[in-house]
Amino acid sequence: MSRELVVAALRRVLSRLEIEIDRIHVERPKDPSHGDYATNVAMTLARSLRRPPREIAQTIADGIELGGGIEAAEVAGPGFLNFRLSTEAVGAGLVEILRFGRGYGRSREGNGEAVMVEFVSANPTGLLHAGHGRQAALGDAIASLLEWTGWKPYREFYYNDAGLQIERLAGSLAARYAQHFGQEAELPEGGYRGTTIIALAADLAERDGDRWLGAPRREALDAMRSFAVSRLRAEQDRDLHAFHVRFDRYFLESSLYGDGRVDETLTALRGTGFVFEQEGAIWLRTTQFGDQKDRVMIKSDGTATYFLPDVAYHMTKWERGFEHVINVQGSDHHGTVARVRAGLQALGLPTGYPEYVIHQMVAVERDGREVRFSKRAGDYVTLRDLVDMVGADVTRYFFLMRRPDAHLVFDLDSALDQSDRNPVYKVKYAHARLCSILRRSGMLQIPTLRDAASLSELRHPMEREVTRVLTEFPGVVARAAANRSPHIVCDYLEQAAGAVNSWYHAGNPTRDPGLRVLIDDPAVRSARLVLTHAARIVLRNGLTLLGIEAPERMERPAPDNGAGGPSAGA
Repeated sequence: MSRELVVAALRRVLSRLEIEIDRIHVERPKDPSHGDYATNVAMTLARSLRRPPREIAQTIADGIELGGGIEAAEVAGPGFLNFRLSTEAVGAGLVEILRFGRGYGRSREGNGEAVMVEFVSANPTGLLHAGHGRQAALGDAIASLLEWTGWKPYREFYYNDAGLQIERLAGSLAARYAQHFGQEAELPEGGYRGTTIIALAADLAERDGDRWLGAPRREALDAMRSFAVSRLRAEQDRDLHAFHVRFDRYFLESSLYGDGRVDETLTALRGTGFVFEQEGAIWLRTTQFGDQKDRVMIKSDGTATYFLPDVAYHMTKWERGFEHVINVQGSDHHGTVARVRAGLQALGLPTGYPEYVIHQMVAVERDGREVRFSKRAGDYVTLRDLVDMVGADVTRYFFLMRRPDAHLVFDLDSALDQSDRNPVYKVKYAHARLCSILRRSGMLQIPTLRDAASLSELRHPMEREVTRVLTEFPGVVARAAANRSPHIVCDYLEQAAGAVNSWYHAGNPTRDPGLRVLIDDPAVRSARLVLTHAARIVLRNGLTLLGIEAPERMERPAPDNGAGGPSAGA
């Protein structure tokens, strides 16, 4: 609301000066002492007007009508314009927060359009590893951001339950099953190690006894495959449930073969004129659509590559009405982007379909050293390991707090720290402190807008700074959704928590008792309680958006110096 106030004032002046401009960029200055908002509009106009930027800025500043929420317009630097708003205009943002409550930060930009977010989509060949965990957190948060901005997200998990990896899984289980009964057997090349497969073999032996030892090889492997996939899917589902991630549908790759979709897609591609045969294999001329080289669809032995069922699967997305699709995948899938898009374009789908968010993988460290092994998995750290050690909320936040395309080091020492040095605890403690103030005031419920009548009492720079940060939340959500970047919300929450904590601690009797919330002056007390409520709403909404609990009470471990935890009030 305050930003629009500044933009409107600028447009009125430019209109009177008969200066046309399409877009006016207004932002918060990094240094609050420079004002509430700043614009470089004078510098963007300098070339077309052939005048010095500072001269243009001064002309605009002289034409700004003060009042109506704007207290000052000042020229700074090479031609910036800084605006200072009245206390009433700043406080109007708090009224908006109270009015929308749990809906503050939501918008209707997506107009209710459906969008599919496909993520995790792990092979059912073992437990989910840390990289899958990062993808689960990212995909779920991106879907949540889309929902907050007016889209209708649909979460889908694509089970790769066909192909070479599944054959290796069946062979690995067969070997462990034979070993369980004392027979010599070797794992197949590229087979799966770790205690997970050993435990599966024991479970199968308990269910079926030694039935499969003398069975025909193909029949035994089919039984092994079915049993392993079923059990490992259940294990993955258990881990995702503990991680608070849900899906609207689990789509099986095997169904594409059972329903004839792979054959139908091959037939459709043959009809495009871009298919050719070479050295006994069937190729698609994907270079016609920007791919670096043409791709094999059917190998010389008659089996399909992953490329063909991938194209078939994405055709089902389009045919199910999902014109907007976002695939969240690890960096090991980077090479599939161009080929899948090329296959779909050959079938008439639009360029750039689907959209991809490619994330880098995860390294887990403790005591400065990388942790590589898990007792459960054998050669990688599992999502379950991390959730068991530090909890789902911390694990999720740590996966989200870096941009997706950045390598992520999951620092267990930081994750296990339950002080403000741990960013998710910093935000949670700030929320709990605000709830503590409200409990003591007897005003846990959101106040009526009548209680906001005295917001002109919020004159202290710290109060203005907290208000300034809080009112940025809707813009943060919109930007994070547009960029498919939940880390933007994490960065914001840490900034907001820092501002709240500074204000909170400044109000303690030993520092600046004049900033305490629960004082006798009814007007100031009421205004500060509105600010407290607004801060609580924004921190809660931000955590909720990311799928993280916003606790109203927290027991904080006592520090080593014996000083005790923070006081509950302010």
